[in-house]
Amino acid sequence: MQHLMRLPWTNMAGQFRSFQWDPILIIAQIIAMICFWYFSLGMWIFVLDVIGKFDLSIEQIFTQSDLGLYEDSGRTNIIGFALNSLTVSFIMWCVVGRTKQCLDFTATIHLFHFFACWIYFGYVPVTFWWWVTNIVCVALTTVTAEFLCMRSEMKAIPVGMGSKVDL
Repeated sequence: MQHLMRLPWTNMAGQFRSFQWDPILIIAQIIAMICFWYFSLGMWIFVLDVIGKFDLSIEQIFTQSDLGLYEDSGRTNIIGFALNSLTVSFIMWCVVGRTKQCLDFTATIHLFHFFACWIYFGYVPVTFWWWVTNIVCVALTTVTAEFLCMRSEMKAIPVGMGSKVDL
């Protein structure tokens, strides 16, 4: 339980490359990241809808028809998805904290979202802007989260000139 409480920016000396298969932790992290992803997306869409004075609807999270650059509401939703990607990157840094797992968790979140959209509307999302938005968000989330996690992992490696380090 103590490893759940460790934040990525804390001292990780002595834990470098310690791998342990923990399926309960992985499932808990996946569920947490999906919940954070939807909560964050809902908050960003809510804030942007209030600012833009658009109608609030749960369909904005699962929509494929209201994503695009041709309408104000579509641009607002795309901005919400992009801001959500940045927000989720920081959350992934805190929850997952491993560079190698960022793409896995991001792909899992978006695969879950794909199936949720499919179930919500009853058919596979087919619009060009839905796919472009989600692919760009996968890339943005992955790169940002990997950057943050890599900075934390690099801090954990002591590099000192002239000082003895016990490896």
